[in-house]
Amino acid sequence: MLQLFMFVSTDYSKNMKKLNAIDIFSGAGGLSLGMSNAGVNVFLANELNYDFAKTHEINHRDCFIINDDISNVDFNSVISDLGYKNKVDIVCGGPPCQGFSTIGSKKFADPRNSLFGQFLRVVDEASPKYVLFENVAGFKRLYNGEVYKILIEELRKRNFSTISNILNAKDFGLPQSRYRTIVIGWKSNLRPVVFPEATHSDSFDLFSNKKKPTLNLIDAISDLPPLKVGEHSEFYLTNPKNEYQRILRGECISLTEHNCANYGEKMQEILSLIPDGGSIEDIPERLRPKSYFKNTYSRLLPNKPSPTITRNFGTPSSSRCVHPFQNRALSTREGARLQGFPDDYVFFGAKGSKNLQIGNAVPPIFGEVLARSIINSSE
Repeated sequence: MLQLFMFVSTDYSKNMKKLNAIDIFSGAGGLSLGMSNAGVNVFLANELNYDFAKTHEINHRDCFIINDDISNVDFNSVISDLGYKNKVDIVCGGPPCQGFSTIGSKKFADPRNSLFGQFLRVVDEASPKYVLFENVAGFKRLYNGEVYKILIEELRKRNFSTISNILNAKDFGLPQSRYRTIVIGWKSNLRPVVFPEATHSDSFDLFSNKKKPTLNLIDAISDLPPLKVGEHSEFYLTNPKNEYQRILRGECISLTEHNCANYGEKMQEILSLIPDGGSIEDIPERLRPKSYFKNTYSRLLPNKPSPTITRNFGTPSSSRCVHPFQNRALSTREGARLQGFPDDYVFFGAKGSKNLQIGNAVPPIFGEVLARSIINSSE
């Protein structure tokens, strides 16, 4: 698979043994992809949803994917069967935040009764040197901060030192503002891990040359052709216009997943009336639904990073996801571009499932820069 983000100048993969990792709650494989790009051997993954797991399998041929409820998996046995007993360096993943609700209802008496607890169980069975936990930006505040406190305390009991921070993917070269809480743990006898420094900045200084300018939405998609209602295209509009497009296109000649839904007449009228940067409040009242959020039917701004895309980025009535210049929502390929997936990454399933996989994914760039931080500390 193509190396995604070439702005990282240091080659950590030379003259050193690869670290071995397990990716749980792996989704479509964004975290696995990023870690692999950094030189980590992701040999095992677990994902409950069939389409998600199939996407992971298609794109990560050297990784053994288990498509099953995590509570059914004996990781100790699987790791041993694969030949990695006592060889697991990293356990990474992000339990769905709805999985924490059982902790709340039981007043945190037994964290193992949740998906959050399953994460800790895998850590126990795999006995890794490092733990990488990612979740929503507000993770530290969930249940008045109790879940975060339990995670840190449970890792401490397992002899892990930890650091945590909220990172924004746009600071590392993604044309999308996407905040995530990151917790990294390492066995206390190892060198501490340090969070990566931002490589991109909104306040780019041409003369300091320390960081690159933040990428904007149009930087990601300007080489893709326009689409009308019901259309799809298999041909790029232009040659790559920048380094980001060049890297994500790689050796691809034909374009995939670039499509527009077949909107009805009312939807077409609504979309045609949204001005540059406008929203539902710029649409005549006769066309507005009875109740709505202010950011629905909103047109994206081309010269700013995209807001966080969601599973519904292909639905115009969702939060801001209407193309900056065309009367349609983002295509599946445009969503993948904003998440940092290369054009040769194959998504399995129907369009709705593909968009869900993309919208729920961990951007690969997070996996890459965080894995490099772990690799750097392990040298």
